[in-house]
Amino acid sequence: MLAIGRERRRELSTHPFGSIGRAHNRGMNDATSAGLGRFLTLADAADLLNVTPTQVRELVLSGELPAIRVGAQGQWRVERTVLEGYIDALYEQARRLSLWNQAEFDQLPEYTFGETQ
Repeated sequence: MLAIGRERRRELSTHPFGSIGRAHNRGMNDATSAGLGRFLTLADAADLLNVTPTQVRELVLSGELPAIRVGAQGQWRVERTVLEGYIDALYEQARRLSLWNQAEFDQLPEYTFGETQ
């Protein structure tokens, strides 16, 4: 049982030992994704985003993540650069939200039914 715990710790990217070369926020151009081509399946995109393929499919169907259908069966494919752009946009959205939450709005008057409080 102890050996299983050690193996699991080696798999974690944030563990200081045994994770050399596995940065927590690695880019898609690292050796881990070298075998992936220009277009990713929904399962590949889900692995990179650390979500389920169903969640990626919902993002595609909602239009939030652009994708194309290829082949006779119309299987979904996401271009790597599009996925990178999507991730960058999420980081930018989080950054802006953080800046918004840090702004000081306590000096603004609050209006309720036309009266200043």
